[in-house]
Amino acid sequence: MKKILFIFSIFSISLSVFALPFNSELKNDEKKKLEAGEVLIRNIDYPKYMCLEEQNEACKKIIKSINETKPNYLAEVIQIKPYKGNEDLPKKIRSALENIQDYAGIPYWSEHHQRYWDLYSSSEVLSRREDGNKTWLDTKLYMEPFGDIFSPIYIEEEPFSLSNAGKNSGEDDKGYIFYTQTNTNNLKFEGITCVKSYCMKSAIILFRDGDNWILYGAGGVKAPRVPFLTPRIETSFINRIKTFCNFIFTKI
Repeated sequence: MKKILFIFSIFSISLSVFALPFNSELKNDEKKKLEAGEVLIRNIDYPKYMCLEEQNEACKKIIKSINETKPNYLAEVIQIKPYKGNEDLPKKIRSALENIQDYAGIPYWSEHHQRYWDLYSSSEVLSRREDGNKTWLDTKLYMEPFGDIFSPIYIEEEPFSLSNAGKNSGEDDKGYIFYTQTNTNNLKFEGITCVKSYCMKSAIILFRDGDNWILYGAGGVKAPRVPFLTPRIETSFINRIKTFCNFIFTKI
């Protein structure tokens, strides 16, 4: 009987940890990867396949932000970290997101060339504005072969209580970090516009769910689906977005 109760309790904990933030789009094998602490990357194409539930304000913000872009190329990047031992995670991720200079030199694997390139060859902050818990950064990022990307970045932080309150799933800390990055200029390749302004977006949130931190990133592109462009867009833009989110997650 004790053995049965123990197994049931472990099963219940697993459900409480992983059921609430995610919907049925997240498959069992993907849940196992998250349980093991791995970074999970999902190519999903459209927002309707996002696995994140609108559980809290952070989730609502990122889902709304991605939907506004109306992407037809989309990927999710997810990782779960234990709260215990990572109490300073909000500070670390905020620092990683704001340190624009570190964006330059992120290693990116090009499937087309079968070699590593810099995700961004250079990165520069053009202006910065703050208002309470909100920060706006105008940046210029150079990405081969598309040239300069003028990329406004928005960061919002609702303070975390950083206590043991909200220990049970469903009673999570109301704090969050919300980050978005987009493009204000058209991105061209060999004279052809691949992505129009405001049609590429990366977004990241951090929030607490029970005894865990949830790191969730999504990146999408709204671009034509035509035979000679589709493979290049999928391998170039989506892989670059996944590379950026993965860099932030593994950096902290």
